[in-house]
Formats: sequence, C-alpha cells, structure tokens
Amino acid sequence: MSDDAVLVLEDGSVHRGEAFGARGRTLGEAVFATGMTGYQETLTDPSYHRQIVVATAPHIGNTGWNDEDDESRRIQVAGYVVRDPARRPSNWRSQRDLTDELARQGVVGLAGVDTRAITRRLREAGSMRAGIFSGDALSDATSMRATVLDSPEMTGADLAGAVTTPEPYTVPAIGETRFRVAALDLGIKANTPRMLAERGIETRVLPSTASIEELLEGGPDGVFLSNGPGDPATASHAVALTGEVLRREVPLFGICFGNQILSRALGLETYKMRYGHRGINIPVVDHTTGTVAITSQNHGFAVTGEPGARVASPVGTVHLSHSCPNDGTVEGVTCEDVPAFSVQYHPEAAAGPHDAAGLFDRFADLMGSR
Repeated sequence: MSDDAVLVLEDGSVHRGEAFGARGRTLGEAVFATGMTGYQETLTDPSYHRQIVVATAPHIGNTGWNDEDDESRRIQVAGYVVRDPARRPSNWRSQRDLTDELARQGVVGLAGVDTRAITRRLREAGSMRAGIFSGDALSDATSMRATVLDSPEMTGADLAGAVTTPEPYTVPAIGETRFRVAALDLGIKANTPRMLAERGIETRVLPSTASIEELLEGGPDGVFLSNGPGDPATASHAVALTGEVLRREVPLFGICFGNQILSRALGLETYKMRYGHRGINIPVVDHTTGTVAITSQNHGFAVTGEPGARVASPVGTVHLSHSCPNDGTVEGVTCEDVPAFSVQYHPEAAAGPHDAAGLFDRFADLMGSR
C-alpha cells in the first residue's frame, strides 16, 4: 500500500505528504493549534471532535504516548497534520509511539507537509472543511474536493451529544468533601474533576441530556458547564437548563463551550470566528483586576459584545469581564446579581499554562459564600 497522502481543503488547495497513523479517509474542519507541547491532551480533548488539527510546531511526537494524560476515553480529532513526526519517542513516561497510537485508534493523519503554509492559508481564508486521503481512499483532486464539499460545516453542528458521558458518574473529593458540584458534560476534560477534587469538591458528571431535576438532584452546592465541540447556537437544551439554574441562583461556573452556553442563557449572541483560538499561549485581560493571564484555548465560536461593558440580562447586570487583547474578543462574563461566571479559556489545561487555575478557587469561594 502506498504511503502517499494528501490534505484537500474546500478551497481546492491540495497538500501532498506521507500517511501518518491510519490509512483511509477522514473529513472535518481544518484548524491550526499553536501549542508547542501537550499534543496528547489536544488529541484527546472532546472540544476538537470532528476537526482536522494542523500542528504549527514542526516536530511532534518526541514524548510519545502514555495512559495517564488522556483527557477523554479516546482520540477525538478527526485527523492530524504534522510536518516532522518524531522517529522515536524519548521520555521516561512514554509507553508507545504516537504514530502507532494514531493507527491503533484509526485516526487518519498526514506528515511531511509545509504546515506553515497551511496555517497561513487558514489564517487568511478562515477555518474550512477538509479531508485527508491515503491508501485506497486516494483519488483525483476533483473527486476528493467534491467529497470534502459534501461534508457538513461546523456552523450549525450539534456535537455535544457525540462526546457526552452515556451515564452519570462521580469523581470524589480528595480528603474532606467541602462542596458537591453537578457538572453538565458537553465534552468535559478529565483534568477538570481532578482539579475540583484537589480543592475538596466532589463532582457528579451528568449527560448533556440531563433534566433540571436530574442536574439538581440532591441539592448540589454548584453547577459546572464544561467545554465541548460544535456550534453553541444548536445547544438549546443546555441553554434552557442554564437559565433554570440562574433563576434558582445556584452558583455556576462555565468554561469554553460552557461560557458560550451561559452567555446565550443571559441573552447574548455567539458567532463563528474566522479561524478561532487554539493554543497554550493566548493572553487574556481581566477587566475587573486589570491583570493578564496566559491561557490555553480551543474555540471557533465567540460571544458578541464590547469587552469590559456591562449589559442587561433576564437575571440582572452582566459584566463582559474578560477579553483577548490579540483581537478584542470577549473571553468571559460575570453576573453581578446572581452567582454565576464563566471564561472562554481552559483553567484546567493539563499541559499548562497554569495562570488561570485559581478560577477553581474562585468557584469554591462562590459556593462558600452562599
């Protein structure tokens, strides 16, 4: 079988390289991620579901793969594109090679391409539908592009149901249990309950389809809205559920997709970004304190509004409390009349940075004050 492989973008551009991981065909939205480390966390992050990730770091795979750092039950990306995969892993925690793990899980990838050129195209034209083709799936460029154009777009995609837990489960607190939290799983990362547990918080994780009665069963001290994939405009159930939590004034904290869900429940709108924020080096300004945090992010949708502004909502005043100085996008909201706040970035980032980890303490303080 040939080792040739190609990435075909919906604009018709073709990028030829070598097969990496499994052979075959995969379709998804092509996006680029700027992190120089943490590729295992990226690949297993449910927020990347149905996306073909292009790594901007030129050398990927040098730390191999282990069984401890997965953020979910499996690799979530639709495909992976790298320039120069490591020939062999070199790390004391490595248990196997990245290439072998991609093949084992059936993830089609592409290596040996100019990822800088692909990234520049995505920056200029925006994230777009794409396909990786190798092995028996290889054909002429016109046919492969037609296959890409027949695939669904990310706008309007309802994907949380594809990554949520099928059944509730509980992650116990470490040491004495200070608080109990109900987490709505829209694509939760494994490190979130771990970081809550370190703060004495027991987390009960529920499917995205949970009712308000199931979510608040047993009277939790707080509610958590997780990260996740897809278009927040499709998440009407999660938005309605959040509205019920706000009306009951149960302390609430959301991250990433959860920030968009809370914002929509507050009457704000969301929109598709041109190419989104994906990396572990993105600055965020806190307009309440004037401080800046370097954060991990992965989102292609954002909340509308003027950073730092205060707007009316069905439950009182909302402060658009965080923003990204790179492009002025809103990165967090804080309710001033009910106990709820959210951020667009990842304070649970396992590969770092850890500037925002204190937001879990803020959530604990919010629950304690109630």
